[in-house]
Amino acid sequence: MAAIPVDYVNYKSTAVFEKATVPKMFLHLHNTKAGVYGQIHVLNGELKFYGFADRRGEIEQELVIKVGDVGVSPPQYWHKVEFLTDDTCFRVDFWAHKDSDIVAESQSERD
Repeated sequence: MAAIPVDYVNYKSTAVFEKATVPKMFLHLHNTKAGVYGQIHVLNGELKFYGFADRRGEIEQELVIKVGDVGVSPPQYWHKVEFLTDDTCFRVDFWAHKDSDIVAESQSERD
């Protein structure tokens, strides 16, 4: 699993999602933006993370993320998640380089 570089900052987080509220895109193949890491925090239950070499590729990795654990998806990496328990809930934190445009835009939206 990828590691978030030390000079990256958390610029945005999702709401906490459960089966009834998760956006469908999380359950289907999608990727993160260029320069952005997604950090998945499982707050309850278990979630399976699937990583793909490319959009139409085979599964490259599978990771079960348990309560209290995190998984990291690197920039532009194709992935999806699957709920393994009915009580699973999670959130995603998004990280980008501290001097990037995306962080600057996020900061200006908060001001």
